[in-house]
Amino acid sequence: MRSDRQLRTAGLTAAAPAIWGTTYLVTTEWLPPDRPLLAATARALPAGLVLLAIARTLPKGIWLWRALVLGTLNIGAFNVLLFVAAYRLPGGIAAMIMAVQPMIVLVMAALLIGDKIRFTHVLACVLGATGVVSLVFKGTTAVDLVGVAAALVAAACMATGITLTKLWGRPHDVGLLPFTGWQLTAGGLLSLPFTLAVEGLPATISGPNILGFAYLASLGAAISYAIWFRGIARLPALAVSFLALGSPVVATVLGYLFLHQTLSMPQLAGILLIIGAVLLAQPRPGDSEQRQAATRHGQRAEQWPQGDAG
Repeated sequence: MRSDRQLRTAGLTAAAPAIWGTTYLVTTEWLPPDRPLLAATARALPAGLVLLAIARTLPKGIWLWRALVLGTLNIGAFNVLLFVAAYRLPGGIAAMIMAVQPMIVLVMAALLIGDKIRFTHVLACVLGATGVVSLVFKGTTAVDLVGVAAALVAAACMATGITLTKLWGRPHDVGLLPFTGWQLTAGGLLSLPFTLAVEGLPATISGPNILGFAYLASLGAAISYAIWFRGIARLPALAVSFLALGSPVVATVLGYLFLHQTLSMPQLAGILLIIGAVLLAQPRPGDSEQRQAATRHGQRAEQWPQGDAG
């Protein structure tokens, strides 16, 4: 049934931000210290180049600039700005600001795609933002205006990337993996100059470093972004945007399990609020309006894997 397929699609798509939620643990335990831009570039660029080498398909025509725009918004600029915010804003404030991302998608999807704004969508935005605040807030602290601006622009980049990816779809003769490779390559090439100029390359690379970079490039980029873009094509833009809130939840749980961080009652309440917001934002069974919107904007069922219905 369609509702079962939507549920499976949402569940699989949620795996992408869940994987991204492991990035903090992998970065702190396996990667060279204090090199966030290197981590962002090493995750995106090698994965993109490998996918391009496998698919042997390059963007052409209108997709030359579209791939650049999407790669910049979804990966390159988003990761650079997110790391700037994370370094300048203590106590999870960056995650709190990023919680406005579904609200931006709500407005953009209504303006560009024609999705209706419903009461449940607004309620989901309120619950999601409240949940993230409960999850990451650790008391008042001085706020760095540059960090705040970086977090806001990062949220806007992610929201715009989700909406435009939904609006434009992908070329009918291009598979999901090359489409993912275009964006990862574009995003990695964008962050590369910042990495070289600000951080440079490490003098030595250890075995754990290699494992960490390999994890980020494979599961943390090539596989997770393919899952993410597949979900954007099959689900409403707002539904996908809320799934991204799973990332701080996974990061918090992993910090409790492996880094001996605390998990308080407000944080547990925040996790429940985020789960409630995600469920509210998902399409209802038999929602023909969402199916019509997907058809209107050329969203196709990707062949990954061949014949997969969910």
